[in-house]
Amino acid sequence: MRLLLDECVPKRLKQELLGHETKTVQDMGWAGITNGALLRLADGQFDALLTVDQGIEYQQNLSGLRIGVVVMRAPSNDVDDLRPLLPDVEQALAQVRPGEIAHV
Repeated sequence: MRLLLDECVPKRLKQELLGHETKTVQDMGWAGITNGALLRLADGQFDALLTVDQGIEYQQNLSGLRIGVVVMRAPSNDVDDLRPLLPDVEQALAQVRPGEIAHV
């Protein structure tokens, strides 16, 4: 799966998402781009966006997009808080469909 890590997700998490072609927003040169524009840029290039942005589903309309979004819920965006969610992230990635948002 082609994954894009949102700017708010620690870059170190990329190394723990084995078996995926994972890039960060920074890798793509898209740092500072707002979510709506970011989703449009990523659409078709990535299968899913991984984020900790809890408000993305209220701020963005994903209908018509070919990218899914997985939102991680943790006490912080520190890699140590996100790491325990990775088994659930993998499950969500296997199930999320284009234009959908999954929460873990």
